[in-house]
Amino acid sequence: MAMMPSKSALLWFLIVVTNHVSEAAGRPKWRLTLAEDESLRSCHDRTVSFRSKETSRPELGAGPEPGDLAAAFKVPTLDGEFSYEPNALRASSLVIHAFTNKSGFLESLWSSESSLSSLVEGLPDRTQVLFASLDDSALSDALWMREQLQRAAARSNKKEVLSRLHFSPVPVFALGNWIPSVLYNWGCMGHNCGLSQAVFTSHGWKMPIITKRLDARYDWLMARWQPKSYQLVDAGDGCQHSPSVAGAVVWVSEGNCSFFTKVLNMAKSNASGVLVCSLPGNPIQDMNCVGDECYTPLSIPAAMVHQEVSISQALRVGQVVNVSFQTTPSPNFFISIDQKGALAEMGWFLYPTFSFINWQAQWFEFFADLQIKLQSPAEVVSVFDKIQMQGEKGAVATVDLPLGLWDFDTLELDASLSCPGSRDSSCAQWDHTVQLFVCCDHLGPYCNTELGRWITAFRRGIGRWLTDVSPLIPLLDSNKCTFTMKTVPWAKPWIVSLNLRFSASNQTALCVTGDSVEKLRPFRVMSLYSGGTFDRNYNKRYQPVKFPVPSLTKKVELYAVITGHGSDENGCGEFCVTSHHFLINAVFNNTRIFDSAGTALGCTMRVKEGAVPNEHGTWLYGRGGWCDGLQVNPWRTDVTKQLDMSGLESNTVVYFGLFDGKDPNPAQQPGNIIMSSFLVFYK
Repeated sequence: MAMMPSKSALLWFLIVVTNHVSEAAGRPKWRLTLAEDESLRSCHDRTVSFRSKETSRPELGAGPEPGDLAAAFKVPTLDGEFSYEPNALRASSLVIHAFTNKSGFLESLWSSESSLSSLVEGLPDRTQVLFASLDDSALSDALWMREQLQRAAARSNKKEVLSRLHFSPVPVFALGNWIPSVLYNWGCMGHNCGLSQAVFTSHGWKMPIITKRLDARYDWLMARWQPKSYQLVDAGDGCQHSPSVAGAVVWVSEGNCSFFTKVLNMAKSNASGVLVCSLPGNPIQDMNCVGDECYTPLSIPAAMVHQEVSISQALRVGQVVNVSFQTTPSPNFFISIDQKGALAEMGWFLYPTFSFINWQAQWFEFFADLQIKLQSPAEVVSVFDKIQMQGEKGAVATVDLPLGLWDFDTLELDASLSCPGSRDSSCAQWDHTVQLFVCCDHLGPYCNTELGRWITAFRRGIGRWLTDVSPLIPLLDSNKCTFTMKTVPWAKPWIVSLNLRFSASNQTALCVTGDSVEKLRPFRVMSLYSGGTFDRNYNKRYQPVKFPVPSLTKKVELYAVITGHGSDENGCGEFCVTSHHFLINAVFNNTRIFDSAGTALGCTMRVKEGAVPNEHGTWLYGRGGWCDGLQVNPWRTDVTKQLDMSGLESNTVVYFGLFDGKDPNPAQQPGNIIMSSFLVFYK
């Protein structure tokens, strides 16, 4: 039987935050400390208070899960009351943010002008935000948060957004509704989640000093703190090399040179890590690279903490100080409710900016609009209904297709990917290509031709997309077809659903001849090229294809699905800009360029199209023709006028792919191009 810890031992783990509002600066003095008794106040030069409510937590039950409908609730606010009724906010989504001054990440989130501006400038019109506090300083927190956003709205001339921002002066633990239960049960630990802390110890101290920290950004810092104790050494401002710091974690002051320069100098000095101390009165900041700095990886971890007088004094007199690093679990900082009233997780906030709220809200907008599109008339064929996809086989189903396919000119793939459990934590890591293959005639040339392609999200369980693949309707040349959806066999399982939606739209291709207008439909496809290893021999494998245009053809379209993967020394083909050329009759160059590949926020721009936001990893960066958690849209271009339509075999097409305007020529680890391409003939 485990023994109860002593009162003294419990006090070692009591975290106390003082959040006094500075009249001069108009913002909190950010302090986080440990204290054992009143006598330590003078020793460690800090303010201490013990608050039983602050460390209490609500009674926990099973509680709602993501996807469950949110119950009605009312919350007092600075302006009156915020009321949520399940049927009243269906036109809006709601984000709930629980602030705590114990988090260095949230401190940076709220003290950055760019972060605050991103919220007031980018919050979708149909999104409301409820701000609360996990601490018993909720009233001052609410007043301060409102003031921060009022200033940001005034700077951005976006005062109208304030009507959708609500601030509760009641601590989360006293709300008396389901919100505390969800925040605590869903929990928060991991990247910029939970309470990241630095723990300082020294011989003669009665207790450790624990301070919140914010680790430097992923872009230029790959290393992580190890679970061990390091010796701490003072290195001034860190702007010069310091050979005496080898093996230690260095304590450097903010200013005089960039964060990157400090960490680079200490890495060259063989330090084990860097702690940058904020200047007195300054908040913890997001330590990130700027410009060309982002192309230089660093081998040691770094973090920002507040200046601690006792630590600086101890180091100055030669006292040995050790430091270790920990992340203490906390309630979740962010939860949300979509337009349909369903509870939802918010994913990872990779760095401190409110843009992550905007991106989640944008996805809610996309999903709400998708639900409306799915109500449009269509002949729906269910292929997979929440089937597990894993292994070599993937998900396989043989289905009957509707009779009279010629009556339809539109084929859309309604596909969704979810995880085995309701939480994002049950989702597979990494992003993988998912492909849908169709076979209607096992002896025909188009058996197991790719019909659709998606990329899985990284550790997120949301994702549903509608992809128009109408030009490939001729592949469905039988009343019964077999569909196979799969990803790499070693990937963790995904739960897939897929419906085929057949309809007759107003977007049918038209042929105007004199005074008559004909509706055109695809009647034949001709397979062209596939991809391969993107190396020096990539283009040597492609030869010109000669072909006639079938009789009665009125229109010809080039249709291709192309994505770049892998990473050589140039980031090809995932993060490099490649161009893909289909040269017709040696004259007409039809080109697809992935010009957003490698851009810092390329895939955030596609959240409105359905890209899953706030994933783990580097989901934000643009890629070679794809984004994590998104369908791969087919590229279509009309090439009718580039062809000899006489029916003779007098047309040629050849494909080639280039990097930086030249044939690829990687020195190591060449990437890969996945491609399916066709000519589609209409009559």
